[in-house]
Amino acid sequence: MGHLDHAAFGWLTPVLSYLMACVGAALGLRCTVRALATTGRSRRNWLVTAASAIGTGIWTMHFVAMLGFRVSGTDIRYDVPLTILSLLVAMVVVCAGVFAVGYGRDRNRALLFGGLTTGLGVASMHYLGMAAVRLHGQVRYDPVLVGVSVAIAVVAATAALWAGLNIKSPLAVTVASLGMGAAVSSMHYTGMFAVSVRVDPSGEALSGATAMQFIFPLAVSLGSYLFITAAFVALSPTADEREASVSAQRPVDSLAR
Repeated sequence: MGHLDHAAFGWLTPVLSYLMACVGAALGLRCTVRALATTGRSRRNWLVTAASAIGTGIWTMHFVAMLGFRVSGTDIRYDVPLTILSLLVAMVVVCAGVFAVGYGRDRNRALLFGGLTTGLGVASMHYLGMAAVRLHGQVRYDPVLVGVSVAIAVVAATAALWAGLNIKSPLAVTVASLGMGAAVSSMHYTGMFAVSVRVDPSGEALSGATAMQFIFPLAVSLGSYLFITAAFVALSPTADEREASVSAQRPVDSLAR
């Protein structure tokens, strides 16, 4: 059995991955709040932004954490198409869950459906990402811990969508995003502790890309997207601010006439 190290760089990757999950969650919640205060095309656009933020945050969290993953006795490579597919899965399922909540008439039913769909999608993203790992040996999973990780993903997704529906103030969003980041990180590491590897030493070259060749540049790009989008959302006026601006403009227009 190969020895697994989940934090080869010490606390750097766990802390950084947690921060990415928190940023994605906070941005997704703020966008959901904006979406529910609008209608039509504006609501759709805010929901798409929310889904992309949450999906990007979850995926970046996973693969930043994977930068610290090592197995003694073997190199590790990543299958590029499968890794990209895991990102697309994260985006699509989170989008489905967010839209279910954003447009659902029965909020409770939409919340349960959206939480289940998004949670299963997040778990699928995680295990697709693990399926992209290439090493000299066989990867096995503890089914009990896998089940626990999926349950955590569903609960975390449902809590995230509930927060999007019920939490409005910036302080509450910050607190909720810290909790959601912890839940997503817990799901990831529970899934990783389910892994065991039987190493088969070999001199044959592994297919795929190293983490630094592929995962690191992509994670940096997506992390930059999160921070740029966060700045855009912070600078965009809220529905209340736009309404106040319009109300303030009306007396000026009346005087001008």
